[in-house]
Parts: sequence; structure tokens; C-alpha cells
Amino acid sequence: MTSVHPPAAPGRELSNPPTDGISNLRFSNHSDHLLVSSWDKTVRLYDASANSLRGEFMHGGPVLDCCFHDDSSGFSASADNTVRRIVFSYGKEDILGRHDAPVRCIEYSYAAGQVITGSWDKTLKCWDPRGASGQERTFVGTYPQPERVYLLSLVGNRLVVATAGRHVNVYDLQKMSQPEERRESSLKYQTRCVRCYPNGTGYALSSVEGELQWSSLISQRPVKPKSMYAFKCCRKSQAELDIVYPVNAIALHPVYGTFATRGCDGFVNMWDGNNKKRLYQYSKYPTSIAALSFSRDVRLLAVASSYTFEEGDKPHEPDAIFVRSVNEIEVKPKPKVYPNPPA
Repeated sequence: MTSVHPPAAPGRELSNPPTDGISNLRFSNHSDHLLVSSWDKTVRLYDASANSLRGEFMHGGPVLDCCFHDDSSGFSASADNTVRRIVFSYGKEDILGRHDAPVRCIEYSYAAGQVITGSWDKTLKCWDPRGASGQERTFVGTYPQPERVYLLSLVGNRLVVATAGRHVNVYDLQKMSQPEERRESSLKYQTRCVRCYPNGTGYALSSVEGELQWSSLISQRPVKPKSMYAFKCCRKSQAELDIVYPVNAIALHPVYGTFATRGCDGFVNMWDGNNKKRLYQYSKYPTSIAALSFSRDVRLLAVASSYTFEEGDKPHEPDAIFVRSVNEIEVKPKPKVYPNPPA
């Protein structure tokens, strides 16, 4: 059920956006700094509150993902097969390691003190950035995957890996010799996003067919009907046709357990997953939504409006980053209304 409130404005547009497709954006865990990776071969660091570009770092190929270490440094995954460490304060970077194919995704584990990367070479690799200089001193291990790695999500020591072929592997970073769980997505088509629940008890998946799957981990649940379910979103009916849009991103609210989705329809929606109801829909953005991120205190939501080529190469709006304030009414689940008992 859609909120009766009018759609909120898209937000404040940041200056100096990337000049090619935005692959990801992430808020810092310590401030309102925002890290953005792009196909224009750059990683950009913004102060989202001040609307200022604090740094720009060139790579040898398109940058497919990025993440923070802390407010002074971060990491990037590049199509030139490299994993890089970026030191913002000194404006420099170094190569932490390499894969044998483009590096698609990257995460930093505060629990393990390691960088985890996934690549189209069908491997997962772990790196210790605290090691002395030299790739052989930072490398921790390689973990083969059943297919090309598309997505990673991490909370605490729990890592969820989504690959081509709809495979999902769940790891404990303290026991990387084999996955805790091996699964296949119940969604019929390619996985587009994966996000761990903030409490580490499960994860959410989205697909190119406009569907979401919620799944509890076997080790974290009793056997009950709601341990796994799916529902459809990012769809609309037009001339008796059901038009389906890929769900490109999921951003989970750490307090209420609600979540935002973004899709190729240009809309950001807030959902109550437990009740499978939409809470809020923001005004339409200029083009596809490529990435979303809540700030550490959930006051802000960053939105990457960037065409994702779901309809092939065609003229499209320029890439842009919007930052909007989040109101509680948009993200807080509505209480259930029970019918009055018969007299």
C-alpha cells in the first residue's frame, strides 16, 4: 500500500559528478563522507553535507566497486584486475593485489581486519592491508567459487557471495576453508544485488526480473514458513502488459528493518518487507538508479542516478548523485490494524 503523502523531492544534487556510469557509492561509518566509483576510471570522495568534492583518484580501468577503510583511506576494485588502497589525506594510492580478471566487488571487514574481493576469475580473495608493503605480504588466501563473482555483502564475520548461475555461498570469515552454506537463489533470473541483514541472521537478494527474496540462514533460524519468501516490485502495468524493471540495489534500515530499493524505472521505494508493503515512493529520478546508501545515522540517503544500459546504448540523462534527508515517516513500519471483534 502506497503512502498517502505526496512523493518527496529527489534531494540535493552534488556538484562534480562522475562523467560515466556510477558503479557504486557508500557512506562512511564515521562521517557524512561519500565514496563513489565509476566507469570513468575514477574514485571520488565527497563531503555530502557540504556538497564538496574532497578528492579524485584515477585508475587504469573502469572502477567497479569501492569501500571505506576509515575516513582517511579506502579500497577499490577495478576492471584492470587490480585491488587498490587509496589514502585520501595524501592523495595517493597503491596496488594491494591482483586477480586474473576484472575485480567486480570489494568489502572491508572491521571484524577480521581484511579486505575481501570477488572477481570474474571465479575466485574470492582476502588481503590484510596491515601487512608490510608488497602484494605477497598482504595476501591472505584464495577461495574458488562455482562461477564469476558478481556481488558481496558483509556484516560482522558473515560474508554472503552471489555469483553467476544464481549460486549463493555463505562464509564465516574465521573459517574460510569452506562455505557455511551453499545455496541457489529461488529467483529465476540473474542476481542483481545482495545485502546481509544488519543483525547477521540472513540476507536479501534482488533480480533482473524485479523480484526480491528474503532468506534466513539455516544456522540462525528455527524451521518455519517465513524463513524464506519472495515478492515482486519494480513493476507497472501499461496497455495490459506487465513491464518489469531490474532491482539494482537494496539499502537496509539498521533500526526498523525496512529497506529501500532502486530500479531501472528511476524510482526509489521504501518497503516493509515483513508485511510486503510499500511505505513510500520518492519522486522519479532522471534515469535508472544505479546505487543507494544510507548514512551512518540514517539521516541521509545517497542516490546514484545513472543509466545502467538495460535498454542498450541510447541517449540518456547525465550521471548525477542526489543526497536527500530521510524522514521517519518514510521508513518506520506502520502498525498493523486488526479488525474489531464481533459484538
